[in-house]
Amino acid sequence: MAGEERRRSQRVMIRVPVTLLIAEGSQTLRIPGHTVEVNIHGALVKCPRSVDADTELEMQNGRTEETIGCRVTRPPRESSDGFLIPLEFRTQSSNFWQITFPPSNWKAPEN
Repeated sequence: MAGEERRRSQRVMIRVPVTLLIAEGSQTLRIPGHTVEVNIHGALVKCPRSVDADTELEMQNGRTEETIGCRVTRPPRESSDGFLIPLEFRTQSSNFWQITFPPSNWKAPEN
């Protein structure tokens, strides 16, 4: 099955400011970033620094200030202006991004 056909939910390309909050001993590391795409299970986030795969963290939505628990699902990919970090919510949340997602059977029109 192609990746699009196995997805658990539709992805939406949207730029939302976020902050990754990572506990380091008694301190919290704060990494600013923004989403590249989101779904009800998580997001692909672009940040200025990398975060190791399987790292547990909190992500704060810069628009709503709401936070949610996440895990880095795979090693981040380096891009020309940062790192692309794939994050999965600990529990799916259809309301975290405050947007309406398209139905699961929706397909973009072909050009």
